[in-house]
Formats: sequence, C-alpha cells, structure tokens
Amino acid sequence: MDWVEVALEVDGEAAEVVAEALRRYAHQGVLIEHTAFPGEVWEDETPPPSQHVVVRAYFPADAQTEARKQQIREALWHLGQHYPIPEPRFATMRDDDWVEAWKRHYHPLRLGRRLYIRPPWRTVSDQRADDVMLVLDPGTAFGTGTHPTTQLCLLALEEWLDGRMGANVLDLGCGSGILGIAALKLGAGRVLALDTDKLAVKATAHNADLNGVSGRLTALEGSLERVQAMQQSFDLLLCNILARVIVRLCESGLGDVVRPGGYAIFSGILDTQADEIEEALRRTGFEAFTRRAQGDWVAIEAQKRG
Repeated sequence: MDWVEVALEVDGEAAEVVAEALRRYAHQGVLIEHTAFPGEVWEDETPPPSQHVVVRAYFPADAQTEARKQQIREALWHLGQHYPIPEPRFATMRDDDWVEAWKRHYHPLRLGRRLYIRPPWRTVSDQRADDVMLVLDPGTAFGTGTHPTTQLCLLALEEWLDGRMGANVLDLGCGSGILGIAALKLGAGRVLALDTDKLAVKATAHNADLNGVSGRLTALEGSLERVQAMQQSFDLLLCNILARVIVRLCESGLGDVVRPGGYAIFSGILDTQADEIEEALRRTGFEAFTRRAQGDWVAIEAQKRG
C-alpha cells in the first residue's frame, strides 16, 4: 500500500491545533517534530522552546486521496482565518518508506532528573543506573515525548510521584500511553488509560507491554462518561488534551473522578488560555497551585478540594 504524507511547518502555538485538525482526516498518524533540537539529549533541564515545528500526518493513498487532500486544505484554510497557516505539502510514499519516516523523526530524549525516552528500534549507550527508561513506539497516536505539552506533564509527574508509591492514576486522553506508563515506572500502583481513538488505545496497550507494565495498566476506549459510570475516584488525574476539551470536561463534572485531596496535571494549554482553564478547574472543585511553562505552552497542577 502507498501512503500520502501531509506536512507543514508552523510555530509552537499553532502545532497542537493543526495536529488535531489533521488527525480528523489522516487517521494513520500525526507526528509533531521540533526543528530546533531533533535528536539531542538534555539533562537536568527542560529543552529550550522551539520556535518552529513540523506537523506530519499520514493516510492511505486510495480512491479517496484527492477528496481527503481537499478536506485537509479546507480545514487548514478555516484555521488560517484566525492564525497564519502555511499551505500543506503532500507527498506519496511506499509502505516501508512510511514506517521509516516515523523512525527518522523520532530520537531518544532524556528529560528531567531520571526519565529517558527511546523508541524500540534504538539502543542507548549512556543509560544510568537510576534512569527510568520509557520504551515508546508512537504508532499512529500522539505522544512521543517531544512536544512541550507532554514534556511539561512528565516533569510534573516525576516530581509529584517522588515518594508517593502506589498511587491510583487516571490518564484521560492517553494517546500513546506515555504518561500512564511513566507514572507506573515512577512508582504508581495502577493506571486506567482512556482515549476516544481506538488506535490510541491499541498503541497504549502495546507500549505498556513493551515496558513490562501491562499487568497494571488498563487501556479502554472512552472518556469521562465511562469513568463516571465506573464510580471510581483516583489519586492523580493526567489530562494532556486541548484546552477547550478540558473546559468541556470540567462542565461535565471532571472533578468528581478525583478523590478529595487528590491531584491533577493538565496540559495542552496555551499561556493565553491558562486563566480560563484555572477558572474552569475551580468550578469543578480543583484549586490550581502551580504553572509550568515552556515557550507558549503551560501545564497546570491542581489539587481537589477536600
């Protein structure tokens, strides 16, 4: 089978929104590649913000190709009415080239004090005894660890789980499963990972197996409504999704799934959206206490009121 790659270079502020738009039409993969620091390892600090990223998406080359290209152009045109968006570039590649394209743009990354992320096709020679190695095959889902929204969550997670062994964690919008898997390897007890995308659920289960934590991670299709139906509450909520979705979840009772005194980490938030998100969190029972920033992106840490 042949594949079509669509790619465009945008700034960090537009990357997540563009990726979300492409994901609706290119269900076989969306990749966010930072042009400023590909493949570099950063120890004991957050990677510097990248001014430009390349968003790539993939879909099968078939009878619907031209129609799908037009849908993508129209979706990006509508985004361009609010923010400058360049014209997308389309290229056709063979199946084995598509696989190699993922591998070409995904490199090992050290993050925080102990986290080290690598794809399964790469080995590293500088692993330290206390490193927490995350072996991650992004497949066709978000979450390779390179985007600031994911990095900010991982840094907050590493700090929060220090000394909190056995925590019960909910990863809402799990993507590739990187956050839930990191939580388990940092000492959490169990993780419930949910995503509305079947491919994301499959990727999360696969990555949990790669990291030897599949027995403690449950990956399911669904969102907040499924958790509420289970009538469960969690010690920690991980929520790395778009800001408007966070607001919508807050309006639907998101705070009810975290125990009184429990914590939550929210990301996928632009700095201009942080005040609105914190207000939405207050209405659902959270009090925000920390903001972490990288470039235009913000992660908010909050505690559920007792």
